[in-house]
Amino acid sequence: MAEETHHQQTETAAEEPTGSAVAATRENESNIEERKVSWARLRRVDSLNMEAGNLSFKPTHHASSQGSWNRTMSLAFQSIGIIYGDIGTSPLYVYDSCFHDGIKHNNDIIGILSLIIYTLILVPLIKYVFIVLWANDNGDGGTFALYSLICRYAKVGLIPNDQPEDRQLSNYRLDTPSNQLRRALKIKNKLEKSISAKIVLFLATILGTSMVIGDGVLTPCISVLSAVGGIKGLKQNQDAVVYISIAILIILFMVQRFGTDKIGYSFAPAVCTWFLLISGIGLYNLFKHDVTVLRAFNPKYIMEYFTRNGKEAWVSLGGVVLCITGTEAMFADLGHFNVPAVQISFSGIVFPSLLAAYTGQAAYLSKFPEHIGHTFYDSIPDKIYWPTFVVANAAAIIASQAMISGAFAIISQSLSMGCFPRVKVVHTSTKYEGQVYIPEINYLLMIACVIVTYGFKTTEKIGNAYGIAVVAVMLITTSLLTLIMLMVWKTKIWWISLFFIVFMSIEMVYFSSVLYKFTQGGYLPLALSLALMIMMAVWHFAHQQRYIYELQNKVSAGYVHDLAKDKDIKKLPGIGFFYSELVQGIPPMFPHFISNIPSIHSVIIFVSIKSIPISKVALEERFLFRQVEPREAKLFRCVVRYGYKDVIEEPKEFERQIIENLKQFIRHEHFMLEADDHQQLSTVAQSGLISSDGKARKSSASTVHVEDLVPPRVSSGSIQSFNAVVRSADSSNRIRIGGAEEEMQAVDAAMEKGVFYLIGEAEVVAKKEASLLKKFVINYAYSFLRKNFRQGEKVLAIPRNKLLRVGMTYEI
Repeated sequence: MAEETHHQQTETAAEEPTGSAVAATRENESNIEERKVSWARLRRVDSLNMEAGNLSFKPTHHASSQGSWNRTMSLAFQSIGIIYGDIGTSPLYVYDSCFHDGIKHNNDIIGILSLIIYTLILVPLIKYVFIVLWANDNGDGGTFALYSLICRYAKVGLIPNDQPEDRQLSNYRLDTPSNQLRRALKIKNKLEKSISAKIVLFLATILGTSMVIGDGVLTPCISVLSAVGGIKGLKQNQDAVVYISIAILIILFMVQRFGTDKIGYSFAPAVCTWFLLISGIGLYNLFKHDVTVLRAFNPKYIMEYFTRNGKEAWVSLGGVVLCITGTEAMFADLGHFNVPAVQISFSGIVFPSLLAAYTGQAAYLSKFPEHIGHTFYDSIPDKIYWPTFVVANAAAIIASQAMISGAFAIISQSLSMGCFPRVKVVHTSTKYEGQVYIPEINYLLMIACVIVTYGFKTTEKIGNAYGIAVVAVMLITTSLLTLIMLMVWKTKIWWISLFFIVFMSIEMVYFSSVLYKFTQGGYLPLALSLALMIMMAVWHFAHQQRYIYELQNKVSAGYVHDLAKDKDIKKLPGIGFFYSELVQGIPPMFPHFISNIPSIHSVIIFVSIKSIPISKVALEERFLFRQVEPREAKLFRCVVRYGYKDVIEEPKEFERQIIENLKQFIRHEHFMLEADDHQQLSTVAQSGLISSDGKARKSSASTVHVEDLVPPRVSSGSIQSFNAVVRSADSSNRIRIGGAEEEMQAVDAAMEKGVFYLIGEAEVVAKKEASLLKKFVINYAYSFLRKNFRQGEKVLAIPRNKLLRVGMTYEI
């Protein structure tokens, strides 16, 4: 196409006056210069500090649209079973948690109901359904989604592994409005320059993560205890309820290894049946006992409730907040659905069902206030008591399952971001990529649930702990979303202020209330979160210090050139994958390996597994290659980029992908050299660089059409001389093509001999002059975690018979 356009321009120039011909020539020269700049961007700079550009062309696919109306409705139905089990089982224990000392005034019931109604309206409905859901990361939600958005728009990550090529990924950036750009850039610059701001963001993220993991302990305890407590005849025998609950919990955790995919189809019908039952029972009680409780929709009853009860009303907020447990799941589990599906399912099914359930219980309590200890089960009509009991237990188990799976998923994300010690991650579903099973964490959660259930025994004490975890995650979400509004969305400051003031005020009031019962169980989630945060912070700090050490001590270009010329280094058959986390050079582990074993494989690929702050990286954009000079050394560097929800392939598939992409890279490199020669020849022809005596200057170029390149009014002798240049270029091109084929054949031949894995196992120790705190963190805490969790080859599932580990000590 370029040659055709150029040919047309040449013919036109031949017919026009001389001045026009000059203008056309200048225009052609301008186009050529633009192409030279474009090609220059694609060329690889011979520097160990730079990576290759994207191997493949931009993918043609984009994020899928929301889909048809039928698909959205189908997803809305499925989301009911996955997302709402926790918030749906809250009616089992909310009123019991609000009135610890019994109901002293009948209007207190109206006040609590009014608080529940407006809490449901403001937090899950307005904040999450209509605001927070839009802060998704290419369809994925949760604390890591918010953090990854911030990391993409500002360099706030603690590990300095940013690369310009990452911003070319199709999922890396979001389209955002251009207004308020100056404010966004100002905030971005401040964040990037402030180490303390980066640390605060990181700590907030791992705190939210820790709280969600804590929910994986508390949700099964309180849900199963509440459901089992409905067994008639056991209301006065709490020990029996506790032991039955423990048995159910143990069974629940033991079946986790089978995954939820096979029984996932039953989740939505079961939870839909649950919502149908609680809404029906609620409406039955409302019209049978006291329809006047609908006065609670008037917010004046909230003011009257606080005026009448004072401090006790404030303390009761710790029970009211339990009506929104599981709200964060709407955002965290968004990746399996889409925003309209979640909005429809909550607004159309969940929200009205919960309102009916709480209103009906309030109507029942207004007539039977002495039944506050077992409000839900006492309010069930006798004819449907046992069916409701069965469905309640099924809903409790589903709610527990969802939170346990959520804990597994968020630990998997933490692992990919270098924030969690290595554990075994088993993907249990071929349909849902986010469904994973982590054996070590599963049994730790099971032990924790058994201890909490046996130690606390009642939902009242567990509820005190549960409230802190729920509100803490909401506070973190509000804070991170405010930053996203300022920097990413570039929303007007008035809307940001309104959002922050309203929701931060509500959540801080609730948080102060749940903290009041710190000594009555509220310490539990904070203790769990503190332990998890310390572990994650220690691991990430050592991970960061190790990376910085490798960055500062990477191999020089001179060493590689000397290595290629060293005849004492033996060449072994096969391909060697040398694993390193360094993405900006060759790690110091490599010369250490050569000095101990003076031999290398015929082809060496330095593989860096890099986590990108997006949920998924398209396969055609995953690999970045660069050949390390000199070319005869056959040393390549490859950065393999994964999103925090991507799955690392099995070894055979990974080997196949990396070799196929390497060959594409080799072909692409030679193509670029050919294109560069083509460009040089075009420049010679269009600039009139044929000498006055009719002889063309020497050049090296690829095959072109001479008649398309020779400017007008050139003598036949000049054309003959120019043909000689083109023939020389053809010869050079054939050599180059042959070189590409030869290089790819060498890779195939090495592949036939097998792939071997070399992993650097660096022992990180603190320097002698380091502080006592750093010595404790590195030499003891990190060392303990490293020895008691999985090693790198187990996480990557590398066959032991192909593995060679290289040990080295890093003093940081």
